[in-house]
Amino acid sequence: MSSAETATPAAPDARAERRAKRIAKYLTSFAEQHGGSADGVVEYVGGVATRIVVVGADGAWGDQVAPSYAVGRRAAELAGITLHDDFEGELALKVKTGPYEWKRMAGIQVGG
Repeated sequence: MSSAETATPAAPDARAERRAKRIAKYLTSFAEQHGGSADGVVEYVGGVATRIVVVGADGAWGDQVAPSYAVGRRAAELAGITLHDDFEGELALKVKTGPYEWKRMAGIQVGG
């Protein structure tokens, strides 16, 4: 038997797991501060990052950036975030916006 046949499977990437745990702490804290639970979506931001957008039970929203899609999904899993396939429909309807968001959106429309 060759050494390749007897080798044990590679250990999970410890650095990625540490990053996921660090992000999960933020997500867990956010959920606790905003109604005890959160829903979210993990989306690519380009070739080098992933954005985790979360919406608390009270409608507040926030986000975190992860170095990869796998780390983002793992962080959400560790935090107990209910993940959705996209930021549409039911998830989007949960978001509550305030004066800041409305002013910012209006500013973008008029070139601000």
